[in-house]
Amino acid sequence: MSLPYAQDERAATDPRPAFDGRMPTAPGDLRVEAHGIAPVPEDRRYGGPGRLFTVWFAPNLTMTGVFTGTVGIALGLDFATALTAVVLGTLVGAAPTAYLGTWGSQTGAGQLPLARLAFGRGVVLPGTLQWLSSIAWDALIGLFGGEALAQLCGWPFWLGVLVMMAAQGALGVLGYEVIHRLQTVMTFVLAAAFAVLATKLLDGVHPAATGTAHGADRAGAFVLTCTIALSLALSWAPYASDFSRYLPRTTSRPRMFWCTLLGISVSFVAVQTLGLWGASVFTDQTAHGIDALLGGGVLGAFGLLAVALAALCSNAMNDYSGSLALQTMGVRLPRPAAAALAAALGFPLVLWMHAADTTARFQNVLLLVGYWIPGFVAIVAVDWTVRARARDGSPVDLAAESSRPQPGWPALTAFAAAFAAAVPFMSTGLYVGPVAKALHGADLAYGVAFLAALAVYAPLRLRRR
Repeated sequence: MSLPYAQDERAATDPRPAFDGRMPTAPGDLRVEAHGIAPVPEDRRYGGPGRLFTVWFAPNLTMTGVFTGTVGIALGLDFATALTAVVLGTLVGAAPTAYLGTWGSQTGAGQLPLARLAFGRGVVLPGTLQWLSSIAWDALIGLFGGEALAQLCGWPFWLGVLVMMAAQGALGVLGYEVIHRLQTVMTFVLAAAFAVLATKLLDGVHPAATGTAHGADRAGAFVLTCTIALSLALSWAPYASDFSRYLPRTTSRPRMFWCTLLGISVSFVAVQTLGLWGASVFTDQTAHGIDALLGGGVLGAFGLLAVALAALCSNAMNDYSGSLALQTMGVRLPRPAAAALAAALGFPLVLWMHAADTTARFQNVLLLVGYWIPGFVAIVAVDWTVRARARDGSPVDLAAESSRPQPGWPALTAFAAAFAAAVPFMSTGLYVGPVAKALHGADLAYGVAFLAALAVYAPLRLRRR
């Protein structure tokens, strides 16, 4: 399997190796980015930390987040309690993404390629999970985007989804700079659109002042709401440095951290608050339902367009990071082609989700595609910390670090142990673990997986130091 940090013999004789290729040269360079998982050289870096706010803000302003926000009220919480759970879960989930994102400017590498330092050849496992997760998110968000586009244009559902997937795939093919530029523009467009939608949708609507859940059931509902919000924010963690790898090494890491944290947190809390406030009217969680709530006409069309654009922004990032994950698995497919493949595979999954109870599948997909992420974060963070202490303050030399690879078995052992430890604590519509049942539906699996990975991997990694 080819290393992402150095050209192997096959790549050295290939004038256009799959992992390398054309890179954007400056802000506004909107030509196709052919560059794959090979690190970005320092003399090709550009941009500032401020663009991390917009790239992480716009893609979260989706109806998926709004409808997810209704879950807290559906579980029997009052508005204030559910909002507290959403804010807490979002901040906890966004912090790892913000931290991992600071690695991009130090290394010029994406998140899954960097995971090879800890996982070695075993990186194929998290790489596969990340690739599949990006397709799952394509379907979850593309469900609303495609439906909104079909409703807006009077098309059948499948055609709306097909056009949506083609558009997001094209953005994923164009790559890093196009996505950054799109998110900068859409931050202002979608923020204004959702403000208008919120004003109209919530006119005369009052939030739930009291909840139906009490005692232990209320505590369980609070934890589950917090976990769902956490899963939304944490789902970006395996993407984190993909969108900071072109930033110069000299970029302020604290500013990178805070721009990312605020971008994710403000956007997710905003859309979920809208869902919490309007849970009583968001009963038809479809594009048709949104159109009806807005009264149809021009305002209804405006709302449908905003929903479609929001889905486009989010899924373009899914396809881009999915392309890097596929290459990390060792598939020597050019990055643009890999991005197009991710979009194509999302199409049948959208059709499957559309054929059944959308509300139930929200919670199931959101949780199930993310249970592997806490263990992954713990493992790569421990490995990074050990390497940083060994460098004793010197800058990261990725070529030197990759020359000291770790065997894959410690990371894979911890990864498997983390998931196994989490199973009894899971709470989804498909499976509720025995501990979650005893805790009245509270889902503690994310925290348990993170702590289990730390407990298993840290001693193994320190022993091999």
